[in-house]
Amino acid sequence: MQLQKSHLQALNTSPHHARDYDHLADRLTARGVAVEALVADLAAFQVAIPSWALGAGGTRFGRFSFHGEPGSLEQKIEDVGLLHALTQTAGAISLHIPWDTPTDYAAVRELAAAHSLVFDAINSNTFQDQPDATYSYKHGSLSSTDEGVRQQAIAHNLEVIDIGEKLGSTSLTVWLADGTTFPGQRDFQRSLLQTEDSLKQIYAGLPTDWKLFIEYKPYEPNFYSTVIQDWGTSFMLATACGERAYTLVDLGHHLPNSNIEQIVSTLMLKGKLGGFHFNDSKYGDDDLTVGSIKPYALFLIFNELVYGMRNNPQNPPLAWMIDASHNIKDPLEDLIQSLEAIQIAYAKALLVDQDRLAAAQHDHDVVECQEVLQDAYRTDVRPLVQRARLSRGGALHPLQAYRTLGVRDQLIRERGKFTVATGL
Repeated sequence: MQLQKSHLQALNTSPHHARDYDHLADRLTARGVAVEALVADLAAFQVAIPSWALGAGGTRFGRFSFHGEPGSLEQKIEDVGLLHALTQTAGAISLHIPWDTPTDYAAVRELAAAHSLVFDAINSNTFQDQPDATYSYKHGSLSSTDEGVRQQAIAHNLEVIDIGEKLGSTSLTVWLADGTTFPGQRDFQRSLLQTEDSLKQIYAGLPTDWKLFIEYKPYEPNFYSTVIQDWGTSFMLATACGERAYTLVDLGHHLPNSNIEQIVSTLMLKGKLGGFHFNDSKYGDDDLTVGSIKPYALFLIFNELVYGMRNNPQNPPLAWMIDASHNIKDPLEDLIQSLEAIQIAYAKALLVDQDRLAAAQHDHDVVECQEVLQDAYRTDVRPLVQRARLSRGGALHPLQAYRTLGVRDQLIRERGKFTVATGL
């Protein structure tokens, strides 16, 4: 299924949008905001959709399938194409190998181009044993004490790079499940040194125009320790690898109440923030709909990201991706909600009066600092986000359009009720 702009034109008639936009634009212009430039920034902002987010997720206790799931890489690309047609914000797809290894690279690239999509960072998998693998990752992969296991994991990452090159990707994301569940299970220092050595070997195999993103996570699936447990360890490993290695921040990969906005600010100052994965959480790596639990925290993080993008030229352009799991929602509806939340948080951050904030910070006026941030946060920016979508031919109300057009019903008719997304 592929949506054309003509499908949306009849749904984009609204007597309220122009009025709401003009009213907000007048107010913001009076405050010195360059509204058209802000809308252009929103229209240009693109977030990658991971291939594994297009099917129903699950837990250790079970998985409840959602009808019409994409049963092949080609169908996943088509689903992201649907999202992009509706939102005009999902212009990239991130693949996971071996779940999404293409059989016909030229055809896959042609299909992606037909949906106006590019291939974002490609992801390796050393947290699952594969049927044809010689060695098991039960006791670690890049950190393993077994040289055969380590070389197998390194070879897999190099193979993933080769696959990414054929698709036009220019970055590799490495997330490790390596760690321990019990005290004394491993030597912490040796595990870290083995991981650093493995990552350096992978880095040496990167094409000269590629980046390496090193992700971190404090727990799960191991619960006593993880080898790359926090941003400092990731930063240290990225620095050891070289200038094209960066830390990747996932919103769910922190202990409760971590100050993520300070983390991204520090990394951008050091020129080492490479990518950002969006989701939301209540307790841990819950992978919930973006902005569904902590929208103000998301705004504060975006405020630092916007500041960094304006003031830290030493940091490269960031790779943005949603990394979530949809256990009870239609995955496409969940992703539409997440994309909307991201755009809203970004728009509000763009409204922060940085000069006024800097002056209040200089004067130690804590109350004024809070007022500056909350003035932007309390602004209803949805008309700006809607105008940005319309400027690119997207839907005024993507979720409403998705339901009105009966997209899920059409997918079920095409694919059947009991398909299961590959890799899940």
